[in-house]
Amino acid sequence: FSLTSFSQFFSSQSVLLTISFNSNKTDFSNPSTFILLGIPGLEAAHFWISIPFCAMYAIAILGNFTILFIVKREPSLHRPMYYFLCMLAVTDLVLSTSILPKTLSIFWFNSREINFSACLTQMYFVHCFSVMESGIFVAMALDRYVAICHPLRHSTILTNHVVAEISLSMVLRSGMLSLPFPFLARSWPYCTINIIPQSYCEHIAVVKLACADIRISSYYGLFVVFSVIGLDVSFIAVSYTQILRAIFSLPTKDARIKTFGTCGSHLCVILAFYIPCLFSFLTHRFGHNVPLHFHVLMANVYLLVPPMLNPIIYGVRTKQIRDRLLRLFIHKDI
Repeated sequence: FSLTSFSQFFSSQSVLLTISFNSNKTDFSNPSTFILLGIPGLEAAHFWISIPFCAMYAIAILGNFTILFIVKREPSLHRPMYYFLCMLAVTDLVLSTSILPKTLSIFWFNSREINFSACLTQMYFVHCFSVMESGIFVAMALDRYVAICHPLRHSTILTNHVVAEISLSMVLRSGMLSLPFPFLARSWPYCTINIIPQSYCEHIAVVKLACADIRISSYYGLFVVFSVIGLDVSFIAVSYTQILRAIFSLPTKDARIKTFGTCGSHLCVILAFYIPCLFSFLTHRFGHNVPLHFHVLMANVYLLVPPMLNPIIYGVRTKQIRDRLLRLFIHKDI
């Protein structure tokens, strides 16, 4: 190796490194696909993780469709509480279905690619129906408050017209608040790195790949989280505080225990949605020391566990629905 040939070799390698570095910095507005990693760090356990995920999804599908079927079939259940329960069932079905089929395809078939437009669509559905689920919890807390604290005025306060207005406002709020997410994600230029360390397309996880200042996306996401969760949790807390005051004023101990048990189970389901949801959003921005696999698992929990628990807690444990369900099976056996 002469000094001249060594110099030429070194120069050629420098050029290659420069080209490689520049190619990694190349921007393009709309990547054709993203790569979803599933649960980073737990790739070897993907198959085993898929078993409880699949079981939760199956229970959610069966339970929520059962609720819809029974309420539609029984005219006596055509009341505000059950209207809100049906809305919750539809929301749970869409929310869990928007992420789990793709997640299972990653776990079972290593199918990690997702089209850019499909990613934005999934993003919109996840955020839209998460906000809608929060709004339905508020509506159901209002219904329980009126039913327990003002039982004689329940039918006059929550008329079908009022229920329709509440439902429409929840749909419009979730749709309008979530609409900027895919538009903001589409507006940024992206680098050649298109790997999302998640099992689905969450807004902040996607825009973190952009080669731009994404503070608008980050601030808007924080605004939605704190405005929705802050207002909704405050309203739910006030409603259940009034409900608990009414419970403790009931004349008999058995009535207090029964009503308190029902409200306690409702609060557990509500917390199972809000706590992982808030944890996931805040970890993206501030939780740099949180293990990535734990963060991704929690991000899946708030989209899978409530859809599984809601039909059990709000449905099967409700006497009217349980009686109709038992009557349906008895008639079939006869």
